[in-house]
Amino acid sequence: MKLNSKGQVTIPAELRRSHGFVEGDDVEVVADGATLRIVHTRREATRGERVVARMQGRATTTQTTDELMKLLRGE
Repeated sequence: MKLNSKGQVTIPAELRRSHGFVEGDDVEVVADGATLRIVHTRREATRGERVVARMQGRATTTQTTDELMKLLRGE
C-alpha cells in the first residue's frame, strides 16, 4: 500500500469485508505505540434511530399499506 499525497490509503477489499467495514462507515485512526490501528467509530444513536429501533416490529394492524394511506388521507 502507498500513502497518497493527501495522506490516504486504500484498505484492500478482502480486509474491508473480513473486518466488516462498508462504504460510509465512520472510522478512527488510533495510535497504539508504534502501530496505527483503523477502528470503527462508536457513535451514539440519534433520537430518531432510537425511536425507530424501539418501534420496529410493533405494528399489529391487518390493514394493507393502501388501506392505511386512504385512512390517513381521509379518502
